[in-house]
Amino acid sequence: MNKIAIIIPSRLNAERLPNKPLKLIKNKEMILHVQDVAKKANVGEVFIATPDQKIFNLIKANGGNPVLTDNKHETGTDRIYEVFKKELNSKPDIIINFQGDMPNLDPFAIKYLADHMKKNLCDIGTLASKLDIEKEEKDLNVVKVLTSKNLSNNSFSNAVDFFRTSNNSLNKPTYHHVGIYAFTNKALIRYVGLKRSKLELERKLEQLRALENKMIIDVGYVDSHPLSVDTSKDLNEIKKIMEN
Repeated sequence: MNKIAIIIPSRLNAERLPNKPLKLIKNKEMILHVQDVAKKANVGEVFIATPDQKIFNLIKANGGNPVLTDNKHETGTDRIYEVFKKELNSKPDIIINFQGDMPNLDPFAIKYLADHMKKNLCDIGTLASKLDIEKEEKDLNVVKVLTSKNLSNNSFSNAVDFFRTSNNSLNKPTYHHVGIYAFTNKALIRYVGLKRSKLELERKLEQLRALENKMIIDVGYVDSHPLSVDTSKDLNEIKKIMEN
């Protein structure tokens, strides 16, 4: 079996929702809920990559594996790579970058992605769910992914593009992107060695660096609709969902 590491990047100075990882949901910090999801997936060891001592101390006090990282990283993937290289000696075959703001992701989704990566069919794997055209088409907080073929349960397809908004009608296979990425060992090393790309900087979406450099990203469909907490509105929504 391939050795897998789940690394969760987490920091306090998010622009839209400062101190986001420490926001309470059901009287428990959000980052702890995310850590629980990763552990329940039971696919590999879980690490929290953070530049902040407060988060480090919280994770340590709750039996987790925090790693204190440089505070000057430009992207979350750079933070992931630091842990992969320095803490894990570049040994894991598959590295899963699970965002620290999805506390209601179904743990099965992580296992589903990990199982696909073991087949060695792509450089990077990620997930998507159904897009609510009426509510989400113009929502800049919802990242959309265009795939080469329609997705259904238990199916993967190549990613063609990622965007927040589009001037074109979304009549092609477009889905709500779920912010979790799995890299092969070689793909992660190659990715961090690439310069930040034009579209990546314009759209503020890291995955476009991979596409612009001809890396293969497979997208798998999941039924669940995890909410990524980016704003106070999102936080209130996730509280309603999880506290009920």
